[in-house]
Amino acid sequence: IQLLDNVKVDAITPDEPDNGRWPIVRLSNGRALRARLLIGADGFNSPVKKYAGIRTYGWAYDTHAVVATMFHHPLYPGTPLTAYQRFLPTGPIALLPLSDTVSSLVWSTKPAIAAALKASHPDVLCRMINAAFRLPDVSLRVLNDMVLSSKDLSPEELADTIKWREEAHGIAPVSSLSSFGEGSAAVGGYGDEVELPPIVTSIQPGSVAGFPLRMSHAETYLGESAGARTALVGDAAHTVHPLAGQGLNMGLADVESLAKCIEDALTVGADIGSRTALAPYPKERYFENHKMISATDKLHKLYGTTWSPLVWARSVGLEVVNELDTIKAALMASAGSQPRRASSSPLWTATTMGIEGLAGLTHTAESVVRGAADLGAALLKGTSRR
Repeated sequence: IQLLDNVKVDAITPDEPDNGRWPIVRLSNGRALRARLLIGADGFNSPVKKYAGIRTYGWAYDTHAVVATMFHHPLYPGTPLTAYQRFLPTGPIALLPLSDTVSSLVWSTKPAIAAALKASHPDVLCRMINAAFRLPDVSLRVLNDMVLSSKDLSPEELADTIKWREEAHGIAPVSSLSSFGEGSAAVGGYGDEVELPPIVTSIQPGSVAGFPLRMSHAETYLGESAGARTALVGDAAHTVHPLAGQGLNMGLADVESLAKCIEDALTVGADIGSRTALAPYPKERYFENHKMISATDKLHKLYGTTWSPLVWARSVGLEVVNELDTIKAALMASAGSQPRRASSSPLWTATTMGIEGLAGLTHTAESVVRGAADLGAALLKGTSRR
């Protein structure tokens, strides 16, 4: 393996037809690399995808993600590394552990709030993260308005507001629900209390970033005709909402499947760039990825509603799944907790179909409610005129 650094790709062009039209990668240092197989693992705006002429369908969400590396209190002794996620009306916030004292933040929220959080003082961001995992939504709306309205919001001013809000909600300072917990309360909630992440104490300098979220899926993973001898993996082939944490798992599964195709071709002396050698890759991965993309998209819509019956239904559904160990284990295995070569289980397929159905029901129910409200308003208006 030869790694090239301090160089960028200037262009990708096809070779002459007499030479098989292999992709030629032209570098900024003047070198040209002729590839038997060119793999696009180069993100959503993939130059390889553009060269191959592969179209992508999907849509952008009205949501941006704020990411950062956070330092927090050590975990409670004996506690395994645990990821935490809370679904808020503006989008989910997740803490993904890297060690006992370091975690990654992925906070999906409205674009204006995301921009304000990225521009805020690091201590303000820490306060907002701790509050987002603990305070009720009514108070989080107040904090969001503070961050949006004041570019110079001080950590002390925000802390005073959070303390007042906690007192109003009856949250004791010694409770793990408090953003100012000390001692055992600072490591998160256990036992009779709601399980909560440890208190975030600081943000790694230079780690705060953000990007818009979208759902996308390429029409195919393999280039054809003038774009032949190309294959897409990871974000170049598909992007998903991060609420289920499946983007990386999907990309790794793509790489595993494509590597197996290359290995099999080399074993029998076949051309690794031929469509015959690569055909098993999209056959194995395309539908699996499509199911996950569809399920996460519907989950995003399902958790974006504040309609009380649906909020109750989704909460009960998650509680039921959490109590059924067999189903939970099967879902975890399908989502990437275990290596797998075969296609996903019928249980996972049925689950994704169920999520789509429930999301569709959400949309229908909300439309009916809005229609009934409009009809009622029209009737009242007509009555008042009489």
